[in-house]
Amino acid sequence: MVKLRFMKALTLTLAIVLVAMLAACSGGNDGNNGTNASPSNSTSNSTSNSPSNSPSESAAGSESPSAEPSEAENVTVKFGNFSGSGDTAKYLEQMKAAFEQANPTIKIEIETIAYGDYFTQMQTRVAAGQAPDAYELNYENFVSYAKKGVLLDINPFFEASQFDKSVLNAQALNAFAADGVQYGMPGSFSNVLLIYNKDLFKEAGANLPTNEWTWKEFDEAAAKIRALNKNTFGVFQPIQFHEFYKLVQQNGGSLLNADKTAFTVNTPENVETLQRLVDRVRTTNVMPTQAQLSGVGDWDLFKAGRLGMIVTGVWAFSDFMQNVTFDWDVAVEPGNTRKATHFFSNGLVINKDTKVAQAAFEWIKFLSSSKEAAQIRVDAGWELPAVTYPDVLESYLKMTPPANRQAVFDSLEFLVTPPVIEQFTEMSDILGIHLTAASEGAKTAQQALDDAQKELTDKIKLQ
Repeated sequence: MVKLRFMKALTLTLAIVLVAMLAACSGGNDGNNGTNASPSNSTSNSTSNSPSNSPSESAAGSESPSAEPSEAENVTVKFGNFSGSGDTAKYLEQMKAAFEQANPTIKIEIETIAYGDYFTQMQTRVAAGQAPDAYELNYENFVSYAKKGVLLDINPFFEASQFDKSVLNAQALNAFAADGVQYGMPGSFSNVLLIYNKDLFKEAGANLPTNEWTWKEFDEAAAKIRALNKNTFGVFQPIQFHEFYKLVQQNGGSLLNADKTAFTVNTPENVETLQRLVDRVRTTNVMPTQAQLSGVGDWDLFKAGRLGMIVTGVWAFSDFMQNVTFDWDVAVEPGNTRKATHFFSNGLVINKDTKVAQAAFEWIKFLSSSKEAAQIRVDAGWELPAVTYPDVLESYLKMTPPANRQAVFDSLEFLVTPPVIEQFTEMSDILGIHLTAASEGAKTAQQALDDAQKELTDKIKLQ
């Protein structure tokens, strides 16, 4: 029953959400340590048989794969990524070892760049013609890379190797296609939950979170926990773009109108949302200020037993399973007028100008679709593979802590995705600056969003 319920929830909700992603792709527009800024930014201190020949030509709109050494020769694939950092680095190395054992003529050279620097560096390197042979892209940035013509069409490789696409969730695979061309494969997906310290809830006499919680119950519990002592805080939820676009939807708002032709940043619903976030820091102080953090990361604060609740992703599980000594669990994040929870996906793409296209494809195919890589990811609690192997996914549900791991899949019912537009990075940076100004008291919530609305409208062309 658990497996059946999971597979139904996963298929239905991914279908709904990723259809929206595809529409964005085809149309071309859509904390402290950044642990909630994106999946896999988790360092809070957050055998397949190769086809005998490479495809001779690619689909229209993409250049043919470059000539590469014969299959008998050793080749090296340079792979750039941001997710295999910190505690997760060893799991990526395990995947590399398994792949190289199955493919002895291919060596993988892994380069990991911190999430905060990754896309700036990658943009520069792509422009200079120095991109890795294969690399990781989150789906928010995928659209712009696909439209710039810097990614290799991998459909010919699927055809040449007779790749069985049924081992991947079809909607997840289609998310990394644009204008009918398959440019990538899904590496993983993840979402965000409310993670809480059960011991602090008990000490504070607060009711444990349930799926029925709203902002009201959330804030009441945070206040009770904050009252325990001066060094204990109720919640950490960073005031930044990725949290804000989700929270405004929990309050009935949005950042763009329905057809994505205009920004709607400074609506009353959005101002109310930002004011609540600012009040947590500057009025009730259930969330610590930067001075109170004193350089301590949000995950570290939670692991030290000084934080009642933290809103962060399932990528935190592996760290918390190893380093948290108290009783902790998870719940679906509360909403206000509605629920809304994050959905993130990381894709694996190939540089259009690579000289080792076939070997690069074998590597990303292994990372995305092999049972070996999927099992390593699940055993590590490192996000979720986008595979359809029932035994692998069932094993994920059986792992504890957290006891309520089913909440990972319950939350899929409420998924929302970022408003992906071609100038996504510029949009998130502009809004982030004004959100920070409000959180630091330099601007009121209203003024911050008014200023953001104007700057976004002046600097970003939508359609």
